[in-house]
Parts: sequence; structure tokens; C-alpha cells
Amino acid sequence: MSKNQQLSANNFDWTAHWSLDPSITFLNHGSFGACPLPVLNAQQQWRARMEQQPLQFFGRDLEALLDQARVELGAFVGADGDDLAFVPNATTAVNTVLRSLLLEPGDELLTTSQEYNACRNALNYVAERHGLKVVVAEVSFPIAAPEQVVEAIVSCVTAKTRLALIDHIVSQTGLLFPLTELIQALTHRGVETLVDGAHAPGMVPLNLHALGATYYTGNCHKWLCAPKGAAFLYVQRDRQTAIRPLTISHGANSPRTDRSRFRLEFDWTGTDDPTAYLCIPEAIRFMGSLLPGGWDDLMANNHALAIAGRQVLCQTLKLTPPCPDAMLGSLAGVPLPDGNPQALQDALLEQYQIEVPIVPYPTTSSRLVRISAQLYNHLEQYQYLATAIAELLYKETSQAANK
Repeated sequence: MSKNQQLSANNFDWTAHWSLDPSITFLNHGSFGACPLPVLNAQQQWRARMEQQPLQFFGRDLEALLDQARVELGAFVGADGDDLAFVPNATTAVNTVLRSLLLEPGDELLTTSQEYNACRNALNYVAERHGLKVVVAEVSFPIAAPEQVVEAIVSCVTAKTRLALIDHIVSQTGLLFPLTELIQALTHRGVETLVDGAHAPGMVPLNLHALGATYYTGNCHKWLCAPKGAAFLYVQRDRQTAIRPLTISHGANSPRTDRSRFRLEFDWTGTDDPTAYLCIPEAIRFMGSLLPGGWDDLMANNHALAIAGRQVLCQTLKLTPPCPDAMLGSLAGVPLPDGNPQALQDALLEQYQIEVPIVPYPTTSSRLVRISAQLYNHLEQYQYLATAIAELLYKETSQAANK
């Protein structure tokens, strides 16, 4: 997709496909996604079918429906459908793996200073419960090159390192980690890898089979734009017998031999609403239909818009970009002068009707602004954000000087 084509795509009004509040400048697709109306309509049809004849749906139809949805998701992320399990979110998947592993006191779990808080809490919980040691690799931000990420993580590996929990795309900073190099280096040292790829599906191309992670999880409700409650866990085939769902149910003692224990356990953990999973194929098809070049164009468009939005912020606020363009996908974090993160986020919403996260981030300044770029966004929104932040920072400085 050329730069002119990207500009043309962003000048088109795509908001009719979403139910977002038009009075809000919504620059926070990254937190919870936003599901397009056609996909929500498809979910409603699945729900109507489920409620029309629940026993038929759950008892006779659901297994084959989930199989088909996994096949289509697998084709999109480069994995065999049988190596995927549907889970409601990436945090659930990380907990699932961590709480399944058989580890011994003194074993080390490696992660980074940029790991998502919820997943870090899960790591700490397992470590405290079983006498393990959590080792934190300090990945700097700002950062000059992806090699620094690899060096920071690999330098922390010891003979006791059993598992590395690493991001694919960091939630706070938007950094795209050099995952292929990281996994190769860790695997070479005998370390299993659990990749928190919450933001990756639909933001960057994926080929999980080629990537070689032991375990990988991604959300489908973010950049893939499926309904909330749709995510997956990928487990290498030779590790699947050890990974059990957080909820043990009927599959644990099923006499069936036509499906793997992994499949039997994860496909039924109790009665819930599986329609978000069944809508993943529709989300893949719909989002892939919006631009002439399909998903390749969509990913390129969102990346280019995030870079352009970051450039506007940095120029207006007289800041230096904190990382190379190539280390970003469709998220970008920019460090701001010290101050209260929540107060600034609240002021942006209350005074300017801008929804954007101001993230506490003590290793740089005390806060970052993190922008997202989805097809419904356009460059003028980031210009508006930059002006609003500049005005609010000026007010902060003036009020501090008058105290």
C-alpha cells in the first residue's frame, strides 16, 4: 500500500461500520478493541440460534462449529487448528499455562520490566506459591534498537531459567519486540517461551508454526475486531498433555478416543456463551474486505497512521521519538513531562472529549500517552490530541509556578 493510498484510506469515513460515540475522539482501540456492526450482527444471529434450541446447539452442533472456527483462525495466525484452544482473553491463557507447569522450588521464571501488569501478577502468584524466583530483565524505554531487547533478556538467562514470559507487542509503550530472534535465543538455551501476544493478531502478520514459541496467546477482540471474550492459546503439540484449563470439567475423564485430551478439556469447561469464538471467522473476513489489499493493506495502513500520529505528537510537544518506527505496530507510546497520569487523562476526556490512555510509567517520566490507530481513526484526531495535551501541560506548568 502506497503512502497516497494510506492517506486516501484514512480520509474515508469508516465510522459507519462501528457504533462508537461520534461525540468522542476515540484513540484507544488498543485497550478493548471495537467490534464492527456486521460482526455484532453475526453474533446476534449465533445467539438467536443458541437460544432457539439450546440442547441442539450445545450438545450436537457446537463441537463442529468450534472446530471450523479454529481452522479459520489457524489459517490466519499460521497454526494448525488442533493446536489452538479458545479462551476468553490473553490473561486467562497466561494463567492457564503458568498454573499447569510442573516447576520446582528454586526454578526461575524470566520476564521483562515492560510486562503487562495482570500477567506479571499471575507470574508472581505462581512463583510465591511454589517457591520460584522471578527474574526481571530491564528493557529500557526510550530504546534505540531491537538488539537491546534481545541483549537485556538473554543476559538474564541462567541454568535455572525454565520459562520466559515475554511480550510480542508491549501494552504500555507499544514496542514490537524482535520475537523471532528472542525465541531462537531462548530455545537454544533450553528455555521455554510463553508469549503474551495480546495485541498481535490483526496488527502484525503471524505464523505461529514458524515462530516456534512453546506457548502463544493472542486476543481476537482487539485488532482482529471480534466480539469481547474471544482469544486463543497456542500450545506446541508435544506440550499439550501438560496444559490443563483453569476450569476442570467433563473432558477430564471423557472415554472418547477420537479427540485429544487437550481438545476435550478446552472445548468444554462449562456452560457459557461461545458466540464470540464463532464470530472470529466473520471478523477476519469483514476486516479483510475493507481495503483492496485485504489484511496486508489494513495492517500497513494502521502502522503508517500510528507513526504519523506519533510524529504529530512529538513535533507539537517538542519531544524526541522514543524508539525507531520499525519497533512499532499500530500502538505508540510517547513519554510526557512528569505529572499525574489520571488527572491528565480525565482532563482530556472532560474538557476535550478525547479518550486516550495516559499510562503511569515510572522508568521514563511518570507517564506516557499511548495512541492507537485503527481504520476509523484519521490524522486530524492526533493533531487535536497534540494541541489538547500542549494546552493542558501549559496549564499544569502555570499552576505549579503559582503555588
